Amino acid sequence: MTTETLNTPASESPSNGTGTGESNPPENSATVSPSSPDTKPPADDEHGEKRKPTETLDTPASESTSNGTGTGESNPPENSATVGHQSPDTKPPADDEHGEKRKRTETEEETVSVHPLWKTSLCSYFRRTGAACSHGETCRYAHGEAELRIRPDNTWDPTSEKAKKMKKMKVDTEGGIEASGDRDDGVMIKDSVSDEEYSESALDKCFVNLPMKWSADNLKKFLIDQGVEYKSAKTRKGMVVGFVSFETVVQVKAATEKLQGKPIGNKNLKIVDATPRSFERKVKPSSEPDNKAEDGGLVNDDSTPGSLLAKGRSARDAVTPLAHMSYADQLEHKKKNIMQILKKLARNGRKACPDGVALPDWIVKSREIAGLACKLEGIIESPLVNGYRNKCEFSVGYSQQGKPTVGFLLGNFREGVTAVEEPSDCPNVSRISCKYAETFQNFLQNSTFPIWNRMTNTGFWRQLTVREGRRQGESNIAEVLLMVQISSAGFDNEAVNVELEKMAEAFVSGASTESPSLPLTVLAVQDHQGVSNVAPADAPLRTLPLVKSEAAPEARIQDYINNLRFCISPTAFFQVNTLAAEKLYALAGDWACLGPNTLLFDVCCGTGTIGLTLANRVGMVVGIEMNASAVADANRNAEINGINNCRFVCSKAEDVMGSLLKEYLIKEPDGDIGNKEETSAPEEKSPGAEDSKTHCFDNVVAIVDPPRVGLHPTVIKALRTHSGLKRLVYISCNPESLMANAIELCAPSADKTEKGNNNNRGWRNMSSASLARQRAKSMPASDPFQPVKAMAVDLFPHTAHCELVMLLER
Repeated sequence: MTTETLNTPASESPSNGTGTGESNPPENSATVSPSSPDTKPPADDEHGEKRKPTETLDTPASESTSNGTGTGESNPPENSATVGHQSPDTKPPADDEHGEKRKRTETEEETVSVHPLWKTSLCSYFRRTGAACSHGETCRYAHGEAELRIRPDNTWDPTSEKAKKMKKMKVDTEGGIEASGDRDDGVMIKDSVSDEEYSESALDKCFVNLPMKWSADNLKKFLIDQGVEYKSAKTRKGMVVGFVSFETVVQVKAATEKLQGKPIGNKNLKIVDATPRSFERKVKPSSEPDNKAEDGGLVNDDSTPGSLLAKGRSARDAVTPLAHMSYADQLEHKKKNIMQILKKLARNGRKACPDGVALPDWIVKSREIAGLACKLEGIIESPLVNGYRNKCEFSVGYSQQGKPTVGFLLGNFREGVTAVEEPSDCPNVSRISCKYAETFQNFLQNSTFPIWNRMTNTGFWRQLTVREGRRQGESNIAEVLLMVQISSAGFDNEAVNVELEKMAEAFVSGASTESPSLPLTVLAVQDHQGVSNVAPADAPLRTLPLVKSEAAPEARIQDYINNLRFCISPTAFFQVNTLAAEKLYALAGDWACLGPNTLLFDVCCGTGTIGLTLANRVGMVVGIEMNASAVADANRNAEINGINNCRFVCSKAEDVMGSLLKEYLIKEPDGDIGNKEETSAPEEKSPGAEDSKTHCFDNVVAIVDPPRVGLHPTVIKALRTHSGLKRLVYISCNPESLMANAIELCAPSADKTEKGNNNNRGWRNMSSASLARQRAKSMPASDPFQPVKAMAVDLFPHTAHCELVMLLER
């Protein structure tokens, strides 16, 4: 008989030690087969490697095929249940009179439900080679049209012949029905399917079986060497396919005759039609303005993956996925997630320990605290739950109905989602931000300049950023900075200036007509030509006058933290939840054990909020920030608050961290911690800042608050190898990156440092934890830190994110 599946919640199950966040089944428990509704059947992974099948109950040992592990375990047939290592109490299936295994009856087989996605997609190995993969019948993917099943949304695999035939029948039936809307706006739109479009797509070909390491330049050189004329060529990184566009049908025929089946390496080149994605199809140009759409025109094409994600989804779901939960449940949910991160840290820390080196105490003690790397003190809730964001970045695009919209994307662009929805239902956005987004949206309805198209990387209007500032001791918004991001390339400068003047008038008019009127302090314009809306720090920025007769104001607003006044420029980093940030900084200061003889390094300091709020508790603050405008703000903030023991260095932390630590942590012959050598790093000192050479610091502490990607490996190495740094407080908005950095900081050093990259050839496919373990092995001999305690601070209610603070000591 087969054993039943144990459904253990993910948050309560022990970890599997793989760094994936998956849980291990308890000892002597059964696992679910590929056809179980709770787990996915075995499949080819993203890199083409095969997952190892598990042991089956009802396949005779003599007929089983090896699973490649050397254990002799067999592969389960389709819809069969599998088990792990059987417990002593589990009885094997009884043999019949002839000694053969008892087969399941029909009623038993009916009890095993099929996974909804079982055999709904063609196997990638089958598509490449036309043969079944090594999984055989146990593969969750279909090995041919006969095995292929229809998907839950009543569609077929788009690469299958069934889907292509249905698509062609639909085209013939509809006769090329035009899309609603006469422009190529780059939204998930139901495009027209015309004869002209298909003739254009016939000029686009996909080259299969190219060398994986080939770049677009390699492909172009290959085409030139073969005497093939073409229009454009590109490849996909890490893939064996390339895409070539031709100008005429003659070029296509000539290329096909020359290259079809041509050997490249150990494979033969295949040339197939490149089916355009729906958002890349061309539609007929129109004389109507770009920002107009026909009434009732839908911009949601159910045939695209992105549209399926966006369909029925709201901005509230995309931006605040936990808004449907009570705030108490949100906190409990985030606390459980943080506990899983701490368990992963303990597991990966154990794996990172070199052979022959004793496990550090924090890993040994993790068994006493439910596998956590350190004790989780709890989670601090946000004082303000709704409308707490003081900065909102609104995308400019089209709604699913084709209307120019200012709001939030309904999903990730990499998933093909480009539809934008208004932010009015998002509980984390303030009323003022929503009003300005609405004002800008109304202005765009009549603008003659096009909205940015994410597919073709063309257009003018890109993004609206709203930043808010409060007065001291008040909760009401007193100042507002608006920054509109545009792309002026290819547009007449005079026409652009006229349009921006109209925009300024629209914002001023919209602010004054509200009751009560909305504050408006600064209106800035950022000109950015890149693909992503994330502009570099040196992107051109100018300020527009709010009144024509007056000069444009300075591009800064003010906000308060712990009764200190902070100037904030349009692009400077500042915590989006001001009231919760006060609790965060107070916690960091308490854990750092600050005192008059303390030297505090504020790494990734932004506008200096952490260092300045703690300056009255330490001897000196050294802040490091790469954003020049943020460093200028930091010095201004120190000046207006009368703080004179701060020094701010404008540079990347990885470039100057080592020299700064040497400067302050090298001991002089008399034994005092001095700072005799002047660093060559570019620096800014707040007015009146005292020379650090006049002080000797008994306590050196670093507080790091890096971006989501975490600390650069060079910074980690500098912090780890300078023994004078005894205490480190890590503030992270992405606990996953904290876990990876903590592995490098806390893993013990090997007796012999590993050099080279012999076992690291697949580093691009490694997880952040795996990369951290590899880098930890090459860390120079040094005393590792130990995680002491952690605390979560909820700066982002209604979302899955929160800040995690961890104290590291040695």
